[in-house]
Amino acid sequence: MKHTFLQVALGGALGSAARYGVNILAGRLTPGFPLGTLSVNIAGCLAMGLLAALLADRGGQHLAPFLLTGVLGGFTTFSAFALDTMTLWERGEVATALGYVLGSVLLSLAAVIAGLAIGRGLFA
Repeated sequence: MKHTFLQVALGGALGSAARYGVNILAGRLTPGFPLGTLSVNIAGCLAMGLLAALLADRGGQHLAPFLLTGVLGGFTTFSAFALDTMTLWERGEVATALGYVLGSVLLSLAAVIAGLAIGRGLFA
């Protein structure tokens, strides 16, 4: 288990650094529009799907903590959200998948609004 945490931590560092690099580059290309976040989310979701299929097909689940949770989790947690949604969908839990999507988006936006309000009240 100790090695799994290390794999996730190292992968997360690589993914986070990659995300930062993409955001810097995209910010120079399209100032004022979050192209970096959009690009990272799309690329991360594509990579998540490809790697999840590859690891499952080739018996590479031992690489999942480093690649999926670590690298892609550090690169974008949106990819994990998308894979979780598709897992529910493929299990036939369509209503749960839709509820998860709706709940994740709405509750996350509400949490940001609440965090901003609290933070502005405390720190302004």
